[in-house]
Amino acid sequence: MTESDSDVLLDDALLAEAGATLVTIRDFIRFAVTCFRENDIHLGHGTDDPFAEATALVMQTLALEWSADEEILDAKLLPSERAAVLDLLRRRVNDRIPLAYLLNLAYFNGLPFYVDERVLVPRSPIAELIADRFLPWLADEPQRVLDLCTGSGCIAIAIAKEFPDTLVDATDISMDALSVAAVNVEHHEVEDRVGLIESDVFSKLPGQRYDLIVSNPPYVDAEDMADLPAEFLREPELGLASGRDGLDITRRILAEAADYLTENGVLVVEVGNSQWALEQSFPDVPFVWVEFERGGQGVFVLTAAQCREFQSLFEAAV
Repeated sequence: MTESDSDVLLDDALLAEAGATLVTIRDFIRFAVTCFRENDIHLGHGTDDPFAEATALVMQTLALEWSADEEILDAKLLPSERAAVLDLLRRRVNDRIPLAYLLNLAYFNGLPFYVDERVLVPRSPIAELIADRFLPWLADEPQRVLDLCTGSGCIAIAIAKEFPDTLVDATDISMDALSVAAVNVEHHEVEDRVGLIESDVFSKLPGQRYDLIVSNPPYVDAEDMADLPAEFLREPELGLASGRDGLDITRRILAEAADYLTENGVLVVEVGNSQWALEQSFPDVPFVWVEFERGGQGVFVLTAAQCREFQSLFEAAV
């Protein structure tokens, strides 16, 4: 953060004035929106709307649903509640900590997940694919699913919730991430169907076959890593960076996926802004890029047959 940035941060005098003057929930939401805009807060961990972020910050600090009845917005805050909201707002603005880490809470596919700085904040458009049951690529409920680079476990758990008879393996190279995922697996009561495995991509899964392999791996390239906003630098670099073009992990997934998919299995991988680099690297591969109604891009689908057809090409690129 530059010296010029420090001139507009929330100081004690402004926060004291706010605590003495603001009265209702509506007041604090309005104040938070103003603070976000004046201090150039970067959004992108679930919303790009400063009003939505401000509403979530205030309402969830007060143990209220962010979508609560609008009449409650005129309710007055206790002095202790005002202090709690302003403290969270100060940390969000001054320290550039993502709101999900401040609250230890993020939502994915409509489900709540515990998160902290050991994992990325859930925000993948794959949530929409899960809600749509991966149609039209999956004709039947999958018997076994693999979630590579599971992080908080949000994708694996959301799949288990959507497909109640499906067994899911969720892998990550980070034991810290798997510790967070374990909290979420227990909270959502899917311990009997979601297995957590420490594995560098496929390394600890010999001989396994899956009807669906899904992954939101690290995919930020070196140039974008150098320009990340402060909020994203709060996230673990292990979950973001993936080499010069952002495809180091994705190439490994492509090279081995055919060996772990069932005959009619499907591979779904998010590569975000590295979509262009992937298409340039493999111009002959017919990646299907998913179009999302609720926003998002950079998620491709390949069938097991296509993974087998181009496996030698993928292996040569690793």
